[in-house]
Amino acid sequence: MNLISKKKLTYSVSDSLLHYLDKYGRAVSLPIQYAELSRYENSIPLYDRNGKDTLWETVFFTQSEQDEINEALTSIYAILKSEGDKSVMKHLYVDRIDLCVYGNTLPFRIRIVNKLNDNFDYFYIKKADASRIYGLEWEHILSPNRISFLVDKETLIEEHIVGIPADQFLNQKIMFGDIENHIDEVRIAKEFVKFNERCFIRLLGDMHSSNFVIDVTPDFEETHYRMRAIDFDQQSFEFNKKVYMPQFFKQNLKFVELVSKNLTPESVKQYQKEERSMIASRIRNSKYQVKELLDVMILDEIAPKTNIDSLKKELADHYDYLPFHKAKSMGDIFKTSLKMLVKRKSN
Repeated sequence: MNLISKKKLTYSVSDSLLHYLDKYGRAVSLPIQYAELSRYENSIPLYDRNGKDTLWETVFFTQSEQDEINEALTSIYAILKSEGDKSVMKHLYVDRIDLCVYGNTLPFRIRIVNKLNDNFDYFYIKKADASRIYGLEWEHILSPNRISFLVDKETLIEEHIVGIPADQFLNQKIMFGDIENHIDEVRIAKEFVKFNERCFIRLLGDMHSSNFVIDVTPDFEETHYRMRAIDFDQQSFEFNKKVYMPQFFKQNLKFVELVSKNLTPESVKQYQKEERSMIASRIRNSKYQVKELLDVMILDEIAPKTNIDSLKKELADHYDYLPFHKAKSMGDIFKTSLKMLVKRKSN
């Protein structure tokens, strides 16, 4: 079953949201805009190391434009990573500019290389979309992850999120063998439960295995795993509550099976409670910023009315919590979800 109703609409960034972003250091003046990169001269397909088409294309500009564009892109990287300290730029160069030709928003991926040691990093340039910006900011506030992003007019800059794509994770070879022979299944199952709960509480949808990565951190005697969203377009948009629960996507079936195999129902409930407790704690610790962002989101249009009416009824039934019925916007629904979480945690 296809959980997504239709192609995601794009919503412009309101003046109120821009004001919030400016207050918290997200709004900046950039040396180049998304639209300027869209005027590339030609492109060629990008293949991976095994010769498979990645569905990205490497784009090229006229020689007269290339140097100016490269300088602008290294400047953006300095703003993103070091608050604009241009002293870091002298060792950096733009190795490649890729365009994702299969995504709705057609993002550009910039590969930056340090000429001193050949170390490289990426960042992304995308069309600014209010839904995605809310998704990024709520991820930063309510999850254990921190994200750097910048907005200027209709352009959005995002840092690269490191991790193994979840759709490759269970089949990926790591170090000296198949990852299946080395992973701690219980820890993976636990993390999927917590990730599923986190997405549902904060209404981040479409988290099938191509839209999140797994960050693997070896420790003294064990390995830690964290699942991290990398796509935030479906923040508080869809009408179907299952879209906000990764467990219902067929692409995530292997992770669901790991949960069934390794965790008891009591353990699942325990990990869900732990995640809710952590989110409630983050809300309290950032209560003023949370209130400011909610105040902006409540008045913003980021979903059709039919989606709002359907989702609030589903959540009211799911939680047996009548205040959802009073919601008039997706921001209202989101606020009700957080208020309910904090209230029930306090009781």
